[in-house]
Amino acid sequence: MTGSSGYAEQAARSQGVAHNARVWNYWLGGKDNYVVDRKVGDHVTGMYPSIGDVARADRSFLGRVVSHLAREAGIRQFLDVGTGLPTADNTHQIAQRVAPESRIVYVDNDPIVLAHARSLLTTSPEGATDYVDADAHDPDLILEHAARTLDFDRPVALMMLGILNFVLDTEEAQGIVDRLLEPLAPGSHLALTHPTLELGGEANAEAMRFWNENAKPPIRARTRDEVAGFFGSLEILEPGIVSCARWRPGPDDENGPEVAQFGAVGRKN
Repeated sequence: MTGSSGYAEQAARSQGVAHNARVWNYWLGGKDNYVVDRKVGDHVTGMYPSIGDVARADRSFLGRVVSHLAREAGIRQFLDVGTGLPTADNTHQIAQRVAPESRIVYVDNDPIVLAHARSLLTTSPEGATDYVDADAHDPDLILEHAARTLDFDRPVALMMLGILNFVLDTEEAQGIVDRLLEPLAPGSHLALTHPTLELGGEANAEAMRFWNENAKPPIRARTRDEVAGFFGSLEILEPGIVSCARWRPGPDDENGPEVAQFGAVGRKN
């Protein structure tokens, strides 16, 4: 990893262009964002008012999935690719609340996220938390570094929430998922979320065009069938590929709006 001063320099250079991790943080009510992020975030909200609901539903999905995988599925290892900026109840906090011995590896390459890596690198004494500075387009590097903390001979939960939408070519995105799953033991799981123009998300098409002209990285939506392709031969858990707000909602989620963001979890047999 680069030193913290190097991250600060990268962050300063990036203030002129809105970036997804910071805009997402703004939509979630966070403070780790710049004026340019808030301006772009507000413009997107004006074009697609439910984007804040999408961000909150995606975050809630993370909590429910990690809790399920740690508690019901007995997963003790998590590889969280495209983690974004830390907020309340990150993957390691949820998992280690259930099982303190859980081991978590976060992956991201945004300079602002990297500057906050220290806040992610907290862990229970029994477990472990690590951070990999890598791009999702380089799965071999991710696996190489993750193997220092995770045991691929035991099940791993591969978390890919809101990250594959930044891999514009579907064949390449599929290759990334396949490569990351390849060395993982049977009983491993894939959890992902992905924006769609289905589920009432048609109005997001114009907002995505605006985003791609004014922010980074560029983004795309996918259909249910395209999202299903990422799971290949995995066993998709009930209730299948649904709005992430409708994936096993808890009492606090049941009355929330359906959002145009698919969520699903699959098991490697």
